[in-house]
Amino acid sequence: MEEQAQLRLEEADGVRRAVLSGPMLVSTAGALDPQLRSLSDEIAEVDISQAGPFDTVGAWLVFRVAKENAARIVGASEQAEILLAAVRQCESTASISPECPPPIRRVLESLGDKTIDLFNGFGRNIGFLGALLVAFGGILLHPRRFRMKALVRQMEQVGVSSLPIIGLMSFLIGIVIAQQGAVQLQQFGAETLTVNLVGRITLRELGVLMTAIMVAGRSGSAFAAQIGTMRLTEEIDAMRTIGVSPVEALVVPRILAAVLMMPLLGFFSSVVAIIGGAVIGDVMLDIPFWTFLARIQEVVPTYDFYVGMVKAPVFGLIVALSGCYQGMQVKGNAEEVGLRTTKAVVQAIFAVIVVDAFFAVFFTEIGWA
Repeated sequence: MEEQAQLRLEEADGVRRAVLSGPMLVSTAGALDPQLRSLSDEIAEVDISQAGPFDTVGAWLVFRVAKENAARIVGASEQAEILLAAVRQCESTASISPECPPPIRRVLESLGDKTIDLFNGFGRNIGFLGALLVAFGGILLHPRRFRMKALVRQMEQVGVSSLPIIGLMSFLIGIVIAQQGAVQLQQFGAETLTVNLVGRITLRELGVLMTAIMVAGRSGSAFAAQIGTMRLTEEIDAMRTIGVSPVEALVVPRILAAVLMMPLLGFFSSVVAIIGGAVIGDVMLDIPFWTFLARIQEVVPTYDFYVGMVKAPVFGLIVALSGCYQGMQVKGNAEEVGLRTTKAVVQAIFAVIVVDAFFAVFFTEIGWA
């Protein structure tokens, strides 16, 4: 067993001193800490002539007890003197509070960091898109490399497994739109136009948009977390080592699944939202359920359906690209997986809403308003 540091108190010629003996190391001096703290104002000298060897922790304990008791340190060896001098210098120069730059400097530094990250991220995005195009080209040249089972699996995850939550959300949204729209239209005696409101807004905008947001939160985050975890556990590096392209094996099936399933999910969402509106119409507006549905066919232009279906695969592509890209950027530690997953969802939702605004302007310009 390693010898432990010891403390004893002595008094000679009216001088009370603390005598330390044994090795003053981090592994041996820990038990002395509570004893040294109890010596306040009781000693005039700290004798370390019988102590050694020293490390930084031991020197700091000696320096601290001497400082707290206003005592002298005597009997120090050459090694102890060097360490005590280093501890004394650090204590005299250390700042007890962190540096706090002026607000203007902090804002400018943050803005500069975000600008640099933006440009670096733009370059990485271009590189990711290039790798994706190369992967698609390789699959077109060698169709047997395409993983059909992986595509079917991802279509199940993105599409079939999402139906319950998307259906419930869409049904409730249809109820809310019909109820709130009816309340406002009743002021003008035009509550029958609730049918127009529900039909057009769900088929053209909210059905696909809310579906994209739900898919971003559910599947986009899953893409980022799954691929990020594989990056963290070096599975992707192992795939490259054995000659398998991670983009072909992991990214392409997920992107195709999102692009193919989004139109179906968007259509399903719109239909369920209209059914929710029809339920409210039957309950609140005395519009029979089947009459409400028949009226939808009369008042909703066909191009509203086309607008929603054109936007759906684009939204699916955005969600899948964001999730896969952020997953491929994971590195370092497990915390990065959570950060990248959150960033994937936020970026996907933001991009979907921005692109939806551009679509709205575009379709208005071509007369599909």
